[in-house]
Amino acid sequence: MGAQAVTEQTIINAAAALPTGLEAVYLAHRDRLLRFLRARGAGARAEDLVQELWVRIASKPTGPIMDPLSYLFRAANNLMLNDYRADARNMARDEAWGEAHLVGVASAAEVDLAAKEEVARARTRLAACGTRVQEIFFLFRVDGLSQRVIAERYHISLSAVEKDIQRAYRAIAALKDEDNG
Repeated sequence: MGAQAVTEQTIINAAAALPTGLEAVYLAHRDRLLRFLRARGAGARAEDLVQELWVRIASKPTGPIMDPLSYLFRAANNLMLNDYRADARNMARDEAWGEAHLVGVASAAEVDLAAKEEVARARTRLAACGTRVQEIFFLFRVDGLSQRVIAERYHISLSAVEKDIQRAYRAIAALKDEDNG
């Protein structure tokens, strides 16, 4: 009697463990789903997608479904599309990051080169104004000496220092005007 009860209980448990509904349809048509995904271009990812489909249908109880096989094919197709979209987003993000990073490096080098060229052009333009103008400009703008100190150093009037500095400014302004227009 005890052995017969165990056998009946085992059968009941086994019957309860058998998949029903959507899971049963999935198991019966798993190979078709796999071929469907491979035919649609899933390639090596087809097996992963079919497995992901199983996890989804096994984890979420669903209500009654009119056509379970169509539902599974549509769900498999949607998983594949989501996979493609995720790959496309990842590739676009990686590509954008790479381009931004490479452009940033190239831009820094280009900016450095352009700045050096601009300084060289400004020095040439100031040299064309004369040695004294160039020296007074650098003493005033780079060394930070006052115009009065510069005037005393060169034994010239304060007005002459101001005129030399203005001449240097005009030369640099003309250079900027040439660049802009």
